[in-house]
Amino acid sequence: MGRILAIDYGLKRTGLAVTDSLRIIATALETVPTDKLLNYLKTYFQKEPVDQLVLGMPKRLDNTDTDMSQPVRDLHQLLLAKFPDKPVALIDERFTSTIAKQAMIMGGMKKKDRRIKGNTDKVSATLILQSFMESGKMRQP
Repeated sequence: MGRILAIDYGLKRTGLAVTDSLRIIATALETVPTDKLLNYLKTYFQKEPVDQLVLGMPKRLDNTDTDMSQPVRDLHQLLLAKFPDKPVALIDERFTSTIAKQAMIMGGMKKKDRRIKGNTDKVSATLILQSFMESGKMRQP
C-alpha cells in the first residue's frame, strides 16, 4: 500500500507531510522551497510509493477564495499533469497555521524553533493530512 502525501503550498515555502506505509499515522516530512517542489516530489516518488496527494485549499471563513486560492488551483492542475497516476484531493485548510502554532506550543517546542516558519508549514501539512485521513475520503488501493 502506498503512502499519502499532503502539501501545504506557499509562494516561498511548501510544507509536506506523509502517512506511514499502513496509512495510520500522519508525519511531518519536510519544508522545501516552492521553486524546488516538483523536483523534490519526483525524487521522493522514486524512493517511496505514494498513491495519492492531498493539497490544502485556502478559504476564508465565508468559504470565498483567498489570494492563495488561485495559485493552489494552478498547482493542482500542474500536479495532475506531471503525476497523472496520482490523484490529487483538495481539502479545506482553514485555520491549519493557527492550529499548527498552538500544537507547537502545547508540544513544548521552544519559542526560537516556533519562529522558524518552515516548522509551521510542516505541521500545517500534517494537520491537512490528518484531516483528510479522518474524513474517510482516502482512496483504497
